[in-house]
Amino acid sequence: MKIKQAEFVKSSQKASECPPPKKAEYAFIGRSNVGKSSLINMLTGRKSLAKTSGRPGKTQLINHFIINDAWFLVDLPGYGWAKVSKTEKQKWEKMIQNYFLTRENLCCTFLLIDSRVPPQKIDLEFLQWLGSKGMPVSLVFTKADKQSPNKTDSAVAAFKKEMKKDWDYLPDIFVTSSEKKMGKEEILEFISEINASFQV
Repeated sequence: MKIKQAEFVKSSQKASECPPPKKAEYAFIGRSNVGKSSLINMLTGRKSLAKTSGRPGKTQLINHFIINDAWFLVDLPGYGWAKVSKTEKQKWEKMIQNYFLTRENLCCTFLLIDSRVPPQKIDLEFLQWLGSKGMPVSLVFTKADKQSPNKTDSAVAAFKKEMKKDWDYLPDIFVTSSEKKMGKEEILEFISEINASFQV
């Protein structure tokens, strides 16, 4: 798939404000500073479609983008901010849960994992929640260019090992680098295949 058009549609504070669920939708989420905005910009070939920031927690709304006038890419707020109040955390959890439980056009959630760190409890717990709700999910390991391929392979293997404690099968896994454009073709082809069978 080649992305010829990628445009911002709207930001929503809650799921009920999101665009009508008439097109296939793909959500991107992960811990704060995992490289989500950079990945979205790399996939779409736009330098600043999603706003990148050195400050975790920059994305705090549900951001919809229309791709090739055919499907939605959704940039969701990162989780696990260190400097956030309990009230803000609960507000985020409610917004995210409502989004996942009500978007019937959501075809896949791409859960981003930093390939440079060992398996994080917060990532595994969020993944477990998605699985418990029957949400289709794929794992995207980011920042693979920041270390050797062997270290990335070890990180992926360690995460798989943790998952196997609770999961009967493992989701699709992609290894990416926004700077090297690694994983771009694989993810877009994956989306293209799902789009081909999507029905409203």
